[in-house]
Amino acid sequence: MSDKLKILVTGGNGFIGSHTVVELLHAGYNPVIADNFSNSSPGIVENIERITGKRPAFSETDICSESETQKLFLEHGPFDAVIHFAAFKAVGESMEKPLMYYHNNIGSLISLIRVMQQNQVSKLVFSSSCTVYGQPDILPVTEKTPLKSAASPYGKTKQLCEEIINDVCTVEKLDAVSLRYFNPAGAHESALIGELPLGIPNNLVPFIMQTAIGKREVLNVFGGDYNTPDGTAIRDYIHVVDVAKAHVSALQRLYSQHSHNGNEIFNLGTGKGNSVLEAINSFEKTSGTKLNYKIVARRSGDIEKVWADTSMANKELGWKTELDIDDIMRSAWNWEKYLASNV
Repeated sequence: MSDKLKILVTGGNGFIGSHTVVELLHAGYNPVIADNFSNSSPGIVENIERITGKRPAFSETDICSESETQKLFLEHGPFDAVIHFAAFKAVGESMEKPLMYYHNNIGSLISLIRVMQQNQVSKLVFSSSCTVYGQPDILPVTEKTPLKSAASPYGKTKQLCEEIINDVCTVEKLDAVSLRYFNPAGAHESALIGELPLGIPNNLVPFIMQTAIGKREVLNVFGGDYNTPDGTAIRDYIHVVDVAKAHVSALQRLYSQHSHNGNEIFNLGTGKGNSVLEAINSFEKTSGTKLNYKIVARRSGDIEKVWADTSMANKELGWKTELDIDDIMRSAWNWEKYLASNV
């Protein structure tokens, strides 16, 4: 693939989006970032340029607004494909503000697809989530695992967005790949981009980092009485750079003769689960820093354990993870120290 292919990346200033833009630039694509800074920093574009030597085009756009999105397509297009990250993503926050999540996550997708249709753009990579599975009966989770009622409004928005894409694909010219991430974490090896939650973090790894650096007094481990080896919840933590590279593979899939019309779905994980305490132990080992944590009551919306069967993505996308939990913790800690020294 060459830089002749122009890719719109919505939410491209965010955590996974920014890492994906870096990988797109490395692979020779021409990414254009659209972001409204609802959960990202304006300085990210500059750091992407420092990493890659190339500055991607940028537009401050709210994808929920069809008129703003149409203006984006007119000013920066024509686009060959779209990678859609722009969404709110915190499980806990979605339990407290469900309407905000339904409006933003579903509204942005509908607005985007309508404008794609108006501009004859038919290739979409969608940012989905393992939360669509709820608490599965059988582990590991495959793409054929039946979807249960999601445990949070965030998870429900991802289920509904996948259904919208499926329905549009059956009647319109739309070719899509939906990537169900398990638990992306970590940061770029340069320590110039990483997870930057605004306010109190909702995900484990940034909370570990902020506690270790002194921004937070204590890390609350939600639930020590789950049916797991050490009583804490188990997740499939996947390095964000591995996730980013999968989006390049998904684009290649859309442009290959192997692509099937419709919405293809792939799990993105390592195929291995780590408990919260195992993640904490990995951090303490790789950083040499002791963490102040305490086990508290379970949190509403959380599931007990989940990890992926990634054999389909490995085979069909030609993609596999290269980094592990220690790499996640090491890179996230370097990123946290970079943030602390650049306040």
